[in-house]
Amino acid sequence: MPADKSNPRGTRAPTNGAREDRHLLSGPRSRLEELGRVLRISREFIRGFRALHFVGPCVTVFGSARFGEDHPAYATARDMGARIAREGLTVMTGGGPGIMEAANRGAREAGGRSIGCNIELPMEQQPNPYLDRFVEFRYFFVRKVMLVKYSYAFVVLPGGFGTLDELFEAATLVQTGKILSFPVVLMGVDYWGPMFEFLRSRLEARGAISPGDVDLLTLTDSPEEAMLAVKRGLDVHAADVERQRALRGRWWLGEDSRQPAPGAARG
Repeated sequence: MPADKSNPRGTRAPTNGAREDRHLLSGPRSRLEELGRVLRISREFIRGFRALHFVGPCVTVFGSARFGEDHPAYATARDMGARIAREGLTVMTGGGPGIMEAANRGAREAGGRSIGCNIELPMEQQPNPYLDRFVEFRYFFVRKVMLVKYSYAFVVLPGGFGTLDELFEAATLVQTGKILSFPVVLMGVDYWGPMFEFLRSRLEARGAISPGDVDLLTLTDSPEEAMLAVKRGLDVHAADVERQRALRGRWWLGEDSRQPAPGAARG
């Protein structure tokens, strides 16, 4: 499918991602087929790195694709997208509808950068129309690397299995020190509160996680408190953030470092 006209730099991979993942996870195949798959995975990583190298420092927003404009979390995500953009940060999402669309929409309306890392699914999730750039991936694990690699914080709104997967992968990376001083903010006390109680009364109380691990996550309904947590993480990584802002492409490598400046009009 061609890119939406509002996403002139969008790129899409062939639509056989679900089959690729099933083959990858279905046990050993011929050595030649396995080699070909490793090369395709490597190519997907390279394509993602090239497409996202100049997007600037990001905050990634997660949430359900199923919650539309009538859901309270949609308005929260839209507000958070705008707040993140006003800080001069790029809003990155999974690129789909629902909460992802709302965050990208808020960023676009605030004159900021809006990026999507979409995934090929059997139900053919389509990129939302508020993206300046999107990249589509066949492999979930490649996409998740991209969502972490370019971000300095996660904001998690209500969602389902996919959101939980992304949330706990981020929490595990922080807990194990794979990423440092990385804020993970959950918005929606009524939605996430019972999960926090479970984490404390079961996992922490029975020694499955260390005391204080739950405190690696920030639970709030307040956009102001959420942004304070994001900014605390950014302050720790200030040098890296400025280095990422200063990156420029090399024309002889076919790189395009031109980014829509905050407040600039978009086609």
